[in-house]
Amino acid sequence: MTNQVLNETTVTVEDLLDGAERIGKLAEQEAAEAEKNATISQNVVDLIKETQISRMMLPKKYGGPQADLKTFAKVVRKVANYNISAAWLTYLYPLHNMLPAFLPEKGADEIINQGGLIADIFAALGKAEPDRDGFRISGKWSFVSGINYSEWVGVGVMIQFPDSEKPVYCLPMLKTSEVEIIRNWDTFGLRGSGSNQIIANDVYVPMERILRLDQAELTRRPPLDEYDTNYPFYHVPFFPSFYIGFPYMALGGAERMLKEFKALTEKRVRLMDGVRESESPRSQRVLAEMTTDFQIAEALMDKYIDLLVDYEKDGCQTPPSEFFALRTKAIKLCVDIAVRSLLTLGGGALYKGGPMELFLRDIMAVATHKTSLYEDAVAAYGQDLFGYESGVRG
Repeated sequence: MTNQVLNETTVTVEDLLDGAERIGKLAEQEAAEAEKNATISQNVVDLIKETQISRMMLPKKYGGPQADLKTFAKVVRKVANYNISAAWLTYLYPLHNMLPAFLPEKGADEIINQGGLIADIFAALGKAEPDRDGFRISGKWSFVSGINYSEWVGVGVMIQFPDSEKPVYCLPMLKTSEVEIIRNWDTFGLRGSGSNQIIANDVYVPMERILRLDQAELTRRPPLDEYDTNYPFYHVPFFPSFYIGFPYMALGGAERMLKEFKALTEKRVRLMDGVRESESPRSQRVLAEMTTDFQIAEALMDKYIDLLVDYEKDGCQTPPSEFFALRTKAIKLCVDIAVRSLLTLGGGALYKGGPMELFLRDIMAVATHKTSLYEDAVAAYGQDLFGYESGVRG
């Protein structure tokens, strides 16, 4: 992949990874401020834009690099080596910014050409009332990551269309100037994600800005007769590909914790027996087991991406629950690494603001996301393995 040119603007994979490292290092420098303010800074957001990472998943017709899934995953993991809250938004901004690629062309052109960042919340908590050639949207949604710096927000709503027997799952795209932002983000982990609450009250949204998630999930294609058949997101299952960043944030954080654990353990001498920890079989064993667990998590995600990329070639046979199980197992392994690292290091790793404490909290917070819940995933996968319909989206 050396010097691979992603499009005619000569943006390379190396450019994006260098940009990811710059974002990560800046976010790490500002970590204490982000924790205090419950959001990353404008500086970090500006860098996400400057590096073209916020546009990296857009189709080529809009001038973006049109990166593939493997490159996207590497970018997210790289930022997470330094700060997981920043990785959360470095993942979600480019991901959300590609959502207009599934809209009618008029809506896609309006949103993408405006140039602003997009936030979203999939929970179908809103209400929609028909009005002219569109709908009026109302509702209250929590956990809207990155809303502080976004110009657009997609909100989950069930909408009854004339051509549908029952309400269907949609994501109307609203201007953030039309909603109220409630700054209530005060959490155990991922504090820098700024995942605040929003309220919409009777906001009009035309049809061309309403993304029908049922169609995106079913067809994997935009509602257009002509579209770029080489665009990666038009050939992969919608939700499993959409969720790809969560395990890569966990991988990036666990990778950093392993590095920190090794460095701290090499310098450590236990008072009880005077043995240098790097020479002790107990710490050697712990490091070896955590490292091999990390390699298992990496391999699971390599398998995950291969299943995504080969989805249509394989006849679209991979069930959503398999993606769910692979992804959450990788995250669980990373959580186990994080917890074991801290417990093995002991009380010296407890000091607030240190990398071990911060990464542990953030990795655990990634694991609490509804698409990262391991018990839900294996229950669903087990149902499908025995021939029952789990009903999960991936």
